[in-house]
Amino acid sequence: MKTYLFIDGSNLYASQYELFGPNYYLYFPSFIKEVEEKTKVKFDKIYFYASYSPQPQKITKKEKLYLKNEALFYRSVKSTKNLTFFTGYRSKTSGKEKEVDVKLAVDIVEKAARDEYQNLFLLSGDADFMEALFSARRFNKKCTVICMENKIMYKAIIFFETRIIKITNKKLEFNKRFKKPSYLNLNYKNLLRKVD
Repeated sequence: MKTYLFIDGSNLYASQYELFGPNYYLYFPSFIKEVEEKTKVKFDKIYFYASYSPQPQKITKKEKLYLKNEALFYRSVKSTKNLTFFTGYRSKTSGKEKEVDVKLAVDIVEKAARDEYQNLFLLSGDADFMEALFSARRFNKKCTVICMENKIMYKAIIFFETRIIKITNKKLEFNKRFKKPSYLNLNYKNLLRKVD
């Protein structure tokens, strides 16, 4: 009964940056360990999808801090066992991320069709992945969505088991048509590293 975790890495990075700012970053191996402990699940494989932000020619202090934070976060991701890191790219004209979401969605469906896993966890707040989850479910895969508290995939709550990672004490409000999601309360102080 293999369990795979698929992570929308750019979404996770944006979420942790919004929560902790430029001076701290989420140390990914500790984060995954705590998620496994809280969910009582051991991930056989982790697939992480992201792209690095482009470096402007004239860089401001704020941009420099952001890029350093991002580099340290992704370095910690790559140090995690059983993890495959897919790197997309940024459009030179718009700066928008390319290939990442499509690759993630295709991998979910392709690996389900090949019967590589039985249980799928998706860590993202992006509802664009709903169709990939529906496809995996048609292949009789159990699908669970994990969201950060500030990047919630509200539509997933209606159709899939959803767990929200709570880090702050902020109260979350949900529409009555949503079933109540469960929370993973993480002690973020043990999960952060200072940017030197």
